[in-house]
Amino acid sequence: MLSRRRLLTLGGLAGGAMLLPGAGLSRANAGGTGGNHLHHHGAQRPPLARTPGVGPFSVRMPVPQELTPLISSSKLDVYQLTMRPANVEILPGVSTRALTYNGAFVGPTIRARSGRRTIVTFGNRLGEAANVHLHGGKVPASSDGYPMDVIHPGLARMYDYPNDQPGATLWYHDHSHHTEAEHVYRGLHGFYLLQSDDEQRLGLPSGQYDVPIMLRDALFDDSGALVFDPTDPFNRPTLLANGRPQPYFPVAARKYRLRLLNGSTHRVFELDLGGVEMTQIASDGGLLPEPVTTTNLTISSGERVEVVVDFSAHPVGSQLVLNDVSGPVLRFDVVQKAVDRSSVPDRLRALPPVPQATNTRQMTLSLDPVNIQALINGRPFDHTRVDAQIRRGTTEIWRITNSDTDVGGSGFGLPHNFHMHLVQFRVLDRDGRPPLPGESGLKDTVLIQPGESVRVQATFGDYLGRYLYHCHMLEHSALGMMGQFEIVR
Repeated sequence: MLSRRRLLTLGGLAGGAMLLPGAGLSRANAGGTGGNHLHHHGAQRPPLARTPGVGPFSVRMPVPQELTPLISSSKLDVYQLTMRPANVEILPGVSTRALTYNGAFVGPTIRARSGRRTIVTFGNRLGEAANVHLHGGKVPASSDGYPMDVIHPGLARMYDYPNDQPGATLWYHDHSHHTEAEHVYRGLHGFYLLQSDDEQRLGLPSGQYDVPIMLRDALFDDSGALVFDPTDPFNRPTLLANGRPQPYFPVAARKYRLRLLNGSTHRVFELDLGGVEMTQIASDGGLLPEPVTTTNLTISSGERVEVVVDFSAHPVGSQLVLNDVSGPVLRFDVVQKAVDRSSVPDRLRALPPVPQATNTRQMTLSLDPVNIQALINGRPFDHTRVDAQIRRGTTEIWRITNSDTDVGGSGFGLPHNFHMHLVQFRVLDRDGRPPLPGESGLKDTVLIQPGESVRVQATFGDYLGRYLYHCHMLEHSALGMMGQFEIVR
């Protein structure tokens, strides 16, 4: 059992990262996806980024391989993936045991199309139970990856993804209860890129200039093995981009679409490109109504941000470094000129109408150091309990409050975030203030600072059954910071 001290460490009070006395935050004017660009008042910064025996920018960032369908027809694509342990190269020249999809530390990318059904059969050769959640997907409950609905070793399961939603950067990962944090940390994660016709008509960067980048952190021992300590998630000083430590990536002097995913189980990334402007075009649920120019991004666990960076403003030979507050993450090396016919129009995607809400709910997030639990509305997750029953087609407003302003009497507050399955929501306000421009689109995950309340609005349509909402700092959800709603007729 975790001690109170270890729970406080899980909260970050020993590591010092992302901790804020009370709720003292300043909001940046530029829009990151998570709302606030954090400023640390009196708290220690995260440990400096470092990789054992490896200097920054010594390896090239790979782009995850795209999976080829086994069957492809006019209305359907069929894929097969296997979850299995594998020895992979994360640190240069070092073999590391990981949990993988098809042997890759960042699983193969599935490119799907809106309105075109995808079926994926996942086989389990891990030697332990696991399952799969399509994060951001509007899918039937039977294919959502419910925590107790697992694939046992040696078996397989077919997941049905209708793709009846706008184009967006989604991702797939394990969601088996109590083991989700470790499974994701050890490599059960991959991109699912849903594309739609309206994006193609806009002329955004595409093909090799449309690059998915999974950012995350890790801790390695002296042998190069991954170390997972759920009670100290801040002690993960190695920053990875697409599974490699602080890599470089060659680019042409032209515009690139960068799909940034925070695949960490706990870390909040605070990113900048050395003052270079980035144009945010999308968040979790896809394209924003209009582009947002920013120089910094705050991305919490599970969130996605898409930006366009124009490298043509920098001569061949230039190097641009994507930095986190703890150190460099990725270097872009401008190596050649290129013709560029892509563009970023002033209007991207109109938001759907907002129906009148007919119900409101309050969700309060908190840690319980005495009983070593993480709670929503004072209760840990119980799969036998339905926390909210919602009629299909209903629109609701949820007010989510982070009450962890003084964890265990420490004087320090703890950030959480909040992810809802099945739906994409609209952020209405933060403590009564308008959401930042980067939050103007559809979202499924939102960062909530200590003492802060965020209101979101969602319409619960299409499918019946039980779905989850939870903190996507997965060490917190594994401790019980999760609930379930049931869609009924």
